[in-house]
Amino acid sequence: MDKITLGPMPYMSVMPAVLVGANVKGKANYMTAAWATVACMAPPMVCVALNKARYTAKGIEENKTFSLNVASVKHVVETDHCGLVSGAQEDKSKVFQSFYGKLKTAPLAAECPVNIECRLFKEVDCGSHQLYIGEVVEIHADKACLTDGKPDVAKIHPIVYSQATYFDIGKPVEKAFSAGKKYTKK
Repeated sequence: MDKITLGPMPYMSVMPAVLVGANVKGKANYMTAAWATVACMAPPMVCVALNKARYTAKGIEENKTFSLNVASVKHVVETDHCGLVSGAQEDKSKVFQSFYGKLKTAPLAAECPVNIECRLFKEVDCGSHQLYIGEVVEIHADKACLTDGKPDVAKIHPIVYSQATYFDIGKPVEKAFSAGKKYTKK
């Protein structure tokens, strides 16, 4: 293999593009983020890293709640728009239809096939970004995007982000926790 060094950077080959929802000064606000992932299984937690200057961060600090909304590729224009403009300069509360779940202060985007409602568990100062870890209070999912009662990525068509480009999910390659059983020692 012919490898070269690229220097330190926060590189992951693909990341989900999600909408982070937070009420700021009593109004729903959404921003696009690709730095989101699972943080813990039990209790269920997710996390997202936001630049400290982001308007949405003010809402998370204010209410101690937020949402991660998994947008579908059919809403890529609206999703990208929410990352291009700041809620401090433009009211983004009407870009998506908001509804509220158990927490009453974490706006959820109705057009998104999956919404993750979170109570702030902890925040970590990571330098330029603040890492918000949220305990999952509830998952809201469109019935049409479920298979056997679980979200189905093939039906959701989540937006995948990689190096300033959005992608759709491709076809399945192998089953996790199963494909490795085919391995033979060298």
